[in-house]
Parts: sequence; structure tokens; C-alpha cells
Amino acid sequence: MTTKYDQIGVGYNTTRKADPFLTQKLVEHLQPKKNGNYLDMGCGTGNYTIALQEKGYQMTGVDPSTTMLEQAKLKNGAIDWKQGLAENTELPSQSVDGIVAFLTIRHWTDLEKGFSELFRVLKPNGNLVVFTSTPKQMKGYWLCHYFPEMMTASIEQMPSLEAVKKAMEQGGFKQFKTDPYAIRPDLEDKFLYSGKHNPELYFDSQIQQGISSFSALAYQTEVAHGLSHLREDISSGKINEIVKSYDNQLGDYLFIITRK
Repeated sequence: MTTKYDQIGVGYNTTRKADPFLTQKLVEHLQPKKNGNYLDMGCGTGNYTIALQEKGYQMTGVDPSTTMLEQAKLKNGAIDWKQGLAENTELPSQSVDGIVAFLTIRHWTDLEKGFSELFRVLKPNGNLVVFTSTPKQMKGYWLCHYFPEMMTASIEQMPSLEAVKKAMEQGGFKQFKTDPYAIRPDLEDKFLYSGKHNPELYFDSQIQQGISSFSALAYQTEVAHGLSHLREDISSGKINEIVKSYDNQLGDYLFIITRK
């Protein structure tokens, strides 16, 4: 099974790492117990899987990318790493006490099937914690000013909160709560909007490589042009005006929590 993350996964660990604040938020919403078994769906190279295990929780990591999983195994051989899809984890029914899905649902081919599958493998009263962004939130990223085509494509791939809730309901989940997250200046995990407070990050080729939107070949011309424009605005100070024009109260990302 080959995925686009087999291509970008090679240098992924250089800039993508578990952020302590986000890890703690996952624990807060997952409400794990020390004797439970927990699934990280779409685990990638296992950054958050390992971070949660280091807090004392038994973890299983599932991801479709062999490249990502190979790196995960090199970092931690004690965790059970499995290749699989959200729509078909190949895990036994009611075998996990809780599930986290961190920046992964936009890659699923079928949201309803994905949530149905997670409902199947989740034990009763177990929590599912999804960390994602919504199209409404992403339209508030100042990146839209410099990389409009790239951002439009990324936004179109992102399911709305309403679509996620509907798919969760169709999958069997009934109760939902949300917790917005605004990018913090000390964020350690360099995903798409990690440079919100530090635009200089986007000039780092390793950070670009770890972000699927920036690494997509289809937008390399726009990225080069946008970075040139961004450099000019940083030099002139105009960047402050641009950033301020995108201020909003929606949060930049969102935890969506539901329970079986």
C-alpha cells in the first residue's frame, strides 16, 4: 500500500514531534486508564503514540504508510505497530479502550466507514478524540493571502465540523463536544499553521517537507512566489498588517470528542 506519506515520510521526524501541550490535551479528552489499551489511528511515525505510551498508557499505532511505520518501529519497538486504514483496521471488535486520531481524517476515503470501523473496535464507554481543522477555521489562516491555490485545495480536502458529526452519528456515535485550539508560540509540532506567530518557519525546507500541502509538487510555483512575497512583507513590516487582518475567534484547530 503506497501513500503520499511514503514520499514525505522520509524526513518527517525532523520537524514533526509530539507537542507537550497537545499531548496533555489528548490525555485530558481521552481520559485513559493505566490498564487500558489505546489506539492511535493514523499514527504516522508514532510521535503522539510514543508520547502517550511514555505517560504510562498501552498503545497500538495503525497507519497506511509503510514508510511512516518503519520509522515508528525504529523509535519504539515495544509498541504494536500495524498497517491499516481507518476504514479497515483489521483489529478485533471492542478491543481498544479509547482512540485518538491526530490530523488524519482528511486522508480517509470514507468518513462514515472510518467512524463505523472505529466504533466497532472501541469498547463501550470508550472515548474517540479527533484533532483536526475545519474549512471555516482554515479560511482564517493568513497563509491564504500568500498561497491561495494551495490553501484552497487543502480546505477542499478538509471535512466540515457538520460533516464529521454526521459521519460520527452514522457510524454509531451519539454524543459530541468540541474544544478549539489556537496555535501557541511554543508549538513544537511543525504542522501547517505552526508558523502563525513566526512566518520565518515557512522558509525552512525541512519544515516545508514535513507539511503535505507545501511538499505537494502541484503547488511548487505558487509556493516559491508566495514565499518571495512573504519575504518582502516581512522585510517591510507589512506582514503585521496581513496577520492582523486574519484575526478571528474560531481557533485554528479543533478537538472533537465523542464516546461509544
